[in-house]
Amino acid sequence: MAETRKLVAILAADVVGLSRLASEDEDRTLARLRALRSDLIDPTIAVHNGRVVKRTGDGLIVEFRSVVDAVRCAIEVQNAMVERNAGVPPERRIEFRVGIHLGDVVEESDGDLMGDGVNIAARLEGIAKPGMICLSEDAYRQVKGRFEVAVTDLGPTQLKNIADPVRAYSLQVGTPTAGKPASHIEWARPPGLGGGQE
Repeated sequence: MAETRKLVAILAADVVGLSRLASEDEDRTLARLRALRSDLIDPTIAVHNGRVVKRTGDGLIVEFRSVVDAVRCAIEVQNAMVERNAGVPPERRIEFRVGIHLGDVVEESDGDLMGDGVNIAARLEGIAKPGMICLSEDAYRQVKGRFEVAVTDLGPTQLKNIADPVRAYSLQVGTPTAGKPASHIEWARPPGLGGGQE
């Protein structure tokens, strides 16, 4: 079957320090991660029309047709994680790093995605701080001004194994900027809901 090329938003997410968490209490850590996937991450991806392309032990690659949907999904998950980690000692918190890029990818016959579009998203995730979302300039241009979150321009950034520098932007979530919260993230805010679905 011939390869298919398309322009999509790619979200790459990874658990920060999973090896350390698992080495201290593997059973509990893996149980917590499974619960997060089933009642927060997977439902939130589905609500925003994402398609999980692949999972690794501590991360995943998700395809979205819209950058706005990808960023909404990431913000909702990250805000829900702030609430879920409230009261948990810092060394036991599960935190995610997220990278989002809008790029051209090749879809294989089995649905897997390949190419620079995927690689850039994964590298952006790698430079994101725990609990943060890092966007490429191509992705940021599509969502600029749409979300009430603080944005830091990281400037042209050399990403591992990517030839040219990529201008990157970091979104600060979990601490809303002044002004009313954006309606699309209000559902993740009430205490006790944790952003999951019953």
